[in-house]
Order: sequence, then structure tokens, then C-alpha cells
Amino acid sequence: MSGLPEITDPRVLVGTNTSDDAAVYRLSDDRALVLTVDFFTPIADDPYWFGSIAAANSLSDVYAMGGKPLCALNIVGFPRANPTAPFSALGEILKGGADKAAEAGIAIVGGHTVDDAEPKYGLSVVGEVHPDKIWKNVGARPGDRLVLTKPLGSGIMTTAIRAGHPTAAAPEVLYALLATLNRSAAEAAAGVTVHACTDVTGFGLVGHLHGMVGQGGISARISVARVPLLTGLRDLVQADMVPGGSRRNLKAAKAYVDVAAGVSDDDVLILVDAQTSGGLLFAVPAQDSARLIAALAAAGTACAVDIGEIVDGQQPGRIEIVP
Repeated sequence: MSGLPEITDPRVLVGTNTSDDAAVYRLSDDRALVLTVDFFTPIADDPYWFGSIAAANSLSDVYAMGGKPLCALNIVGFPRANPTAPFSALGEILKGGADKAAEAGIAIVGGHTVDDAEPKYGLSVVGEVHPDKIWKNVGARPGDRLVLTKPLGSGIMTTAIRAGHPTAAAPEVLYALLATLNRSAAEAAAGVTVHACTDVTGFGLVGHLHGMVGQGGISARISVARVPLLTGLRDLVQADMVPGGSRRNLKAAKAYVDVAAGVSDDDVLILVDAQTSGGLLFAVPAQDSARLIAALAAAGTACAVDIGEIVDGQQPGRIEIVP
């Protein structure tokens, strides 16, 4: 990451050089800490859902590293005097986060609050992982299959819900998906070889996949037809229910995406849609793909779908989108 000093401590196993989901710090030969922080402005009008979703999103970074959460701290920005954001709402936000942390099997053990004009909430999470079992966002190999565990479209759907679009999903349906922990997906994948893993959040599927193939001389291919989407998503794209973050992602993706004949502009826009608390994206050996998908399905994940593959990088770092 630009502007940060080089990390020379050999106990830092994952730092800033790969822009991974969390940092990892070795404690001993068989223990390492997973360290992450994440927070954002309200994704839901209901304060309890907002707290729950924000907590699930923060916890996801630990699961994406193959780790297990240990405890967390609240991070809160909230207006001290604002009639549209009473302190009762803050209580509901914190309750949503605490309930989600309890579901993950951990406690929120403290935190910090500042006076802020716009509410913000998230967690700083500490987890642990065996130093030899870390899942990084780099390490994928040619021939690996790409497996995704939640459908795409939360950015577009949230925009439609806030606009009151008649074909948007019921808010509670979307919020329940976003508040779903990636815990079961991570536990299901522990039984297979994982070459790389990340969670799909603000940079969209294509942006986070680009992080996977940005090093190591590899590229990726995604099949649009295989990618799971929220119901009614294409109609909402046609209605221009697309957030600004997704359009910024699209602009960035043009530098490294190759679009095959038969793939529409709407298809590409959906693949770059900025997600909140999205699923895990695994790169696994082809022989493990079916076993992982079966384990994910048995664990009750939102979906378990093979959406593409890692390929030899004739042009390293590129992503091909095919029908």
C-alpha cells in the first residue's frame, strides 16, 4: 500500500504488500493472530440490521484468511445531537453487532465512539490461524476452479430498496443474506486444499478476483451464466439502480478485463457491483471443486457455485468474461 513503510518484522506473515483481507502475525510455530478492522455508513435503514450486517462484514475478513475469530472491539461514529438519529438507534446498532458476534462464538470486549455527523459502525476483530494454514488472496494456480458462496447484486439491490423501486427485494430478505456469517463456508472449506481465498466486498467480484491474479503470472476466466445473482437484478440494472461505487469499479476494471462476444454491458456491470458482506471466493484444485461444493451445500451456504477458472497468464493479471 502506497505511503506505508516496508514491514521488516519476520513475524508478520501477511502485511500490506498483497492488500489481503487481514494481517497475520505469528505468535509461535503453531499459532498466529489474524487482525482486521472494517466499518461503514448505514447499509440498512433499520439500525439493528445495520449493526448485524456491519459485524458480519467485519468478521468475514477473518474467515477469508482461514481463521477463527477470538474477540472484537466496536468502532462507532454517531451524532451526539441529531433528531433523525436518536441514541436509541445507537443502542440497536450495538445490539445487532453484539448478537452477530455471539453467533460467531465471540464477545465484543470494548471499543471506541466518536461524535460524527453520519453514523458509522464496524468492528476490529482479532482471530487466530495456524501459520501453515493461512488462506491468502494470492497463491492461485492454473487449473484451479473458482467457487463462490453468496449471490451477487447487493449494491444494486440496496440502491433499489432505498429508491422504493417496485421490483426490489423485500429489505428483510436482502438483509438476512448480508448478515449471514461466512463461518459455515470457511469451516466447510477446511477439508479441501485452498490455494487462495478472499471475500467479495466493495471492489465487486471482478475487483477482488483481480487481487487474486495480480501476482504470480496468472489470469482468470469467469462464465457469466454460472454466476449466481439476486432475483430481479437485471431488471434493476435496466432501471439504472446502480450505485456510484459500482460505476467506479467498472471504470477501474476496464484496464484489466477482456469481454467476450455475447457478454453484455449489464453483465459486466453486475460483476463489478460493489458488495457488502459478500460471499467467499475460493481458488481450489479442480479435483477438489466438487467436494468443496458438496461440503458448502451441506453446510447451508447461500450458494456453492463453480463460476470459472484460473488460467496461464499469457497476459498476467487479466480477467476474461465469457457467456
